Amino acid sequence: MDTAGNYPRGRKTGGEDRRVDLSVSIGPLRLKNPFLTASGTFGYGTEFDGVVDLSRIGGVVTKSLTLCPREGNPPPRICETPAGMLNSIGLENCGLETFVARKLPALAALPTRVIVSVAGESADEYAAVVERLAGEEAVDGFEINVSCPNVKAGTSFGSDPRLAGPLIARLRRASRKPMIVKLTPSAPDIIDVARACAAEGADGAVICNTFPGMVIDVRTRAPAVANVAGGISGPAIRPLAVRLVYLAHRALPGFPIVGSGGICSIEDAAQFFIAGASAVQIGTANFFDPNLLNRLASDLEKYLTGQGLSDFRSLIGNMRLPA
Repeated sequence: MDTAGNYPRGRKTGGEDRRVDLSVSIGPLRLKNPFLTASGTFGYGTEFDGVVDLSRIGGVVTKSLTLCPREGNPPPRICETPAGMLNSIGLENCGLETFVARKLPALAALPTRVIVSVAGESADEYAAVVERLAGEEAVDGFEINVSCPNVKAGTSFGSDPRLAGPLIARLRRASRKPMIVKLTPSAPDIIDVARACAAEGADGAVICNTFPGMVIDVRTRAPAVANVAGGISGPAIRPLAVRLVYLAHRALPGFPIVGSGGICSIEDAAQFFIAGASAVQIGTANFFDPNLLNRLASDLEKYLTGQGLSDFRSLIGNMRLPA
């Protein structure tokens, strides 16, 4: 990405010849449309090749990457819940060096933005990953995951603004690439954490990650996942996430919010936009309706036309409050 926000030479842009302007910026990161994949639901960005036309979405967020490889939590790690899913993957990933050697070359050819999700157990680990990838042209930006509910270390950053702020300040010194922070709904005050990250140079925040939960198999009287508890995602959490986006948008005007939580249709996504999200991430829906990502940009154009709007950005935060 150059300083004007253009794609590197050779990267396709696609999907931009529209009657309605769907483009939006998250800080310096310009997206052709406001639809991103959610970390952990789309592999490293190439696993859905042949199923999802990536030129139709704004960007891919990779599964969270750590300095060293992680095996993740023991199975079983996923179970279905009413209107959602419980997962306890535990940040399984290939580690930084394997990612650079085996994943980056394919990511460089993708026809959309590439955002690498970064996780760690310490500020040093986060910084090592960001510093190593800061000069890679294939990487358009970072998502700093301080909110995974399925690991014992590293999540304290997302719950305490006194830790989150200094972490973002450290990572901002390591790279000038666009940087968004993925926040947890388990924080005592998610707005305080977002405010601390914004003050230290974050370009936006993802609101939010999964909600902690658990499922018990009443036949065996054992937890449904081996880690006992996990994170709930899917339509069941959507009203909770929309409210948090609304509160963050009101508290931090001008600070871009990326909404996430149970989006299964353009109507779902529109709720987040109207509440104040500049973009949204699609996660759980990728498991049961991967074609959704192929439809959303066209569906958004139709929705905006029906609302008499010619520019997507005019929808952001445009909620009509009761008199």
